[in-house]
Amino acid sequence: MTFSTDIIHGGHIAIIKKAQRLGKLIIGVLSDEAVAGYKRYPLVPASERKVMFENIAGVYKVVDQKTLSYKENLEQYKPDIVVHGDDWVNGFQKPVRDEVVSILASYGGKLVEFPYSNDSKYKAMEDRARAELSLPDVRRSRLKKTLEMKGLITAMEAHSGITGLIVEKTKVYQDGGTKQFDAMWVSSLCDSTAKGKPDIELVDMTSRFRTIDDIMEVTTKPIIFDGDTGGLTEHFVYTVRSLERMGVSMVIIEDKTGLKKNSLFGTEVQQTQDSIENFCEKIKAGKRAQKTADFMICARIESLILERGMDDALERAFAFAGAGADAIMIHSRKKDPSEIFEFIEKFREKDKTTPIVLVPTSFNAVYEEEFKERGANIIIYANQLTRTGFPAMQDAAKTILENHRAKECDDKCMSIKEIITLIPEE
Repeated sequence: MTFSTDIIHGGHIAIIKKAQRLGKLIIGVLSDEAVAGYKRYPLVPASERKVMFENIAGVYKVVDQKTLSYKENLEQYKPDIVVHGDDWVNGFQKPVRDEVVSILASYGGKLVEFPYSNDSKYKAMEDRARAELSLPDVRRSRLKKTLEMKGLITAMEAHSGITGLIVEKTKVYQDGGTKQFDAMWVSSLCDSTAKGKPDIELVDMTSRFRTIDDIMEVTTKPIIFDGDTGGLTEHFVYTVRSLERMGVSMVIIEDKTGLKKNSLFGTEVQQTQDSIENFCEKIKAGKRAQKTADFMICARIESLILERGMDDALERAFAFAGAGADAIMIHSRKKDPSEIFEFIEKFREKDKTTPIVLVPTSFNAVYEEEFKERGANIIIYANQLTRTGFPAMQDAAKTILENHRAKECDDKCMSIKEIITLIPEE
């Protein structure tokens, strides 16, 4: 049997007792990474979950299971029987079941399935666990923990409660495991665009904090906040305290001054880079202001955007890390990732540990695994939901205008029923 749970209840004990009657019971405990990808971030780490199962009477052995796929353990232990609830006959886990059936058939093993318990009190326990993940202290700490656990994490932009739910719930099954986003990016560009405002720090922090509240109210994943330039140092201190108190995990601020202009304009518009000394002081002030070790301040370097050269980018990166920045973001608007790769290589020669954040909007042909191999740690998909959502809505509006009715628009629409299933009941 394999378990992902960090809460053992009566339903688990009942199926364990049934399995024990079939022979010596080996239990596989899914890794933290596998559980985080499959359902939710575990409240109890894998090492402790193993101890829980080792102390259940009648369990012969407890082993690690690195992925949702059973393949590695089935090939190693060749059990006569695999026991599982019947909840994976259809739906998301069906490919995992199909693989188990195929491997068992190859050596004469069999699958035994028992009815899955849908007792409402067990669902209530899981709902309580999910609610705990949404609490500020728990949510804030998860970005650092996930980074330590996985080495590379991905974040997708969210600019409203419903886009937050899309990021929270979207999953795909690949290569014996599941893939989902680890965090959410609350972008000033997407937040401003959703409000029909220009991306020049026109939307004030009170309004932007309201967007965070809307997202946090219905989701559990860590949040990375786009802090633009951070504003005046005296103001940034209060921003840090507010974000930390809300449960945000990281703020990213860029080393520019004056009226904020989007980086994608590069040198086409006048943009002023802050001095190293001033920006270091802003970082230090932010770090002094925070109350916990969980909150992270990331320094975003605009040297490559503004064509100031690699040496300037590296000088700033080392200085900002030295000033206490918890992460460094390097940005580029070139489709060719060469300068990004060069920066990572040269930064890693001297600094092996400070996380590197990338936003591959322009250099988007590189796979996440290559970024990880080269030394990057956080990949942010900064505006794709906004950029795909607005053309779809514009197309729907044109279709109705052209046809003087809504029928031709039906095939473009998600059903209201499907949308409602994204929204929590409570």
